[in-house]
Amino acid sequence: MTEITFDDFLAVDIRVGIITRAEPFPEARKPAYKLWVDMGGDLGVKKSSAQITVHYDVETLLGRKVMAVVNFPPRQIGPVMSEILVLGVPDTDGEVVLLAPDLDVPVGGRLF
Repeated sequence: MTEITFDDFLAVDIRVGIITRAEPFPEARKPAYKLWVDMGGDLGVKKSSAQITVHYDVETLLGRKVMAVVNFPPRQIGPVMSEILVLGVPDTDGEVVLLAPDLDVPVGGRLF
């Protein structure tokens, strides 16, 4: 593992968002959803895609708070321009489990 400095860590802008819309993403190579995440404040709603179909369905994603990197450059994923990276960790089978605060926090709050 490569060590980073605290300044390197501060360069990554990770914030709390809330999923406002989710749709199947049939064009994706691996099963995924298209997500619209309200990141609050000046950031507003950002689009992303996520391979989270094992543990989540579109109905249960609505209103869910998530953590996302908001300062990566946009990336084209098939027909979707992904503007943020929604964060997760693998379960024991390697399937994505979304990261979220365990208490109610304001949308747009920055990780520190």
